Amino acid sequence: MRLAIIAGIAIALVTSGEVAQLAAHESSESGLRFITLGTMGGPVGDGRRSQPANALVDGKDLYVVDAGDRVVQQMAKAGLALPNVKAVFLSHLHADHTGGLSALLALRNQTLVAQKLTIYGPPGTREMVEGMISSMRPAARAGYGIPGKPWPDPAGTVAVVEMGDGFKASVGNMVVRAVQNTHYDFAPGSEEDRSFKSLSFRFDLPGRSIAYTGDTGPSTAVEKLAAGADLLVSEMIDIDSTMATVARNSPNMPEKAKADLVRHLTTHHLAPPDVGKMARHAGVKAVVVTHFAGGSTSAAQVEGVTAGVRAEYAGPVTIANDLDSF
Repeated sequence: MRLAIIAGIAIALVTSGEVAQLAAHESSESGLRFITLGTMGGPVGDGRRSQPANALVDGKDLYVVDAGDRVVQQMAKAGLALPNVKAVFLSHLHADHTGGLSALLALRNQTLVAQKLTIYGPPGTREMVEGMISSMRPAARAGYGIPGKPWPDPAGTVAVVEMGDGFKASVGNMVVRAVQNTHYDFAPGSEEDRSFKSLSFRFDLPGRSIAYTGDTGPSTAVEKLAAGADLLVSEMIDIDSTMATVARNSPNMPEKAKADLVRHLTTHHLAPPDVGKMARHAGVKAVVVTHFAGGSTSAAQVEGVTAGVRAEYAGPVTIANDLDSF
């Protein structure tokens, strides 16, 4: 068991092997936890870690923050019950952050969860969810194969709230805010900018505040959103490791394509020093790194990227694994 220091308090950081045991012994009123269900930066799959997904647990209430592939399986490993999901927050609509949402919705429908689930996401979320609902209807009409016993129309089980820059709402015990970040380069005010957004979130709960970057490059807007937060949950990319993987998979990539890829990776994502600068400028109390694009292959690599963050930020830094709990 590791420890994270949040607001001056030592908080147990529970490893994947301990989460299910902890969940079995905790009551549902045990308080606030943020669980990194999946920590692999997509879109390429990884045999060791799941796609980006997180769970914010507030007593009996559960909120899914991004929903990458295998999110339902990861929730089960963490001892989290599907009916307890009150809302889903999507930072943007890339498949590595949304690939598990269809299963989450369909399995709720199949198990007859009566409570409507609200999905908060950027522009385009409604269109995406409508497609998922359409894909669920044949199974819902068949139900369990008992004549005259279909499952409810899945359209009645889901609500969508599309968010933009500056969004603010009360959800459960939280105040949720969202700002547009720099994962996309669309010109401000353009049709693309109006239609497609990547968002970062802040969750303010009684006694605790959590900022979540989603996918972003360096962003003063995210720094302002995260100002003074107890915990900053940030994406991060290891450029060297990522490009080495690209070289293995595509050894004949043209130099121009390689240069364009490097530009994307360095402007639309955060290198270790970028994470440290964001945390320092925001004055957050602790940092958790997830969506680690490039992958963690050795203790030396983890130590190296952690040192890159700490070169710019003096507070506690943790490179999260799947099913770590903070």
